[in-house]
This record gives sequence, structure tokens and C-alpha cells, in this order.
Amino acid sequence: MEAKSKTGPHPQHTDWSRVPVEVLDDGTERQMIVGERVMVCRLRFAPRVVTPAHEHPHEQITLVERGRVLFTVGEEQREASAGDVLHFPPGSWHGATMLEEEVVLIDIFSPIREDFLKNGS
Repeated sequence: MEAKSKTGPHPQHTDWSRVPVEVLDDGTERQMIVGERVMVCRLRFAPRVVTPAHEHPHEQITLVERGRVLFTVGEEQREASAGDVLHFPPGSWHGATMLEEEVVLIDIFSPIREDFLKNGS
């Protein structure tokens, strides 16, 4: 099943229940809504899943929808929970460790993460 929802040249309205779900190798679920210059990913993580620290050329904003996460931000560790928002400028070193409950994150990227599209097709 295709794991993304590509928007057309006209405004779109949908809800997450209609966006295909891609299951990644670690069991994480990812949904994607892709525009021309921006993409939104909704990720559902099991407790204690670790996303290793990394950097990329994309600007990223992360909204914590559910759960608690220990983020690596540069050299610091920061705990975030539902309602928190993090901004990672391009090239920022960051990673995340889910704590003892399921976590749902909304990641917004600009430009589009082409590497995510290749994995999802």
C-alpha cells in the first residue's frame, strides 16, 4: 500500500484516518501528507523506541501529540510531552528516545524529505 498522500494543485482536506500507514522496520508507523515544498509526517512509536541522533538539510518542526519523549538537541537532553513543539533548523543534531508509553509525533519538513518518499514507494 502506498504510504503517502500527495496533495494536488488545489486545497485539500482530509483526516489522518484516511492517510495510508507505512510500517517501518522497527515497528514505527508513519503517515505522510506531501505538498510541493512541505511535508507532514505523523509517527506512532512503541515505548522505548530510539531514533538515533542525526542531522539533515531539512528544517523540521516536531509537535508532540501524545506521550513523553527524551530528545537529544545538540549536546543537551530535553524531555517533551503532549503539547510541546520543537524546532530543528537545517543541520541541527537531534534524536529521540520514547519513554514508557506510546508516542505520537507530528513532524513537519521543508523541503520535502525525498528519502522518505523513496522508502515508501
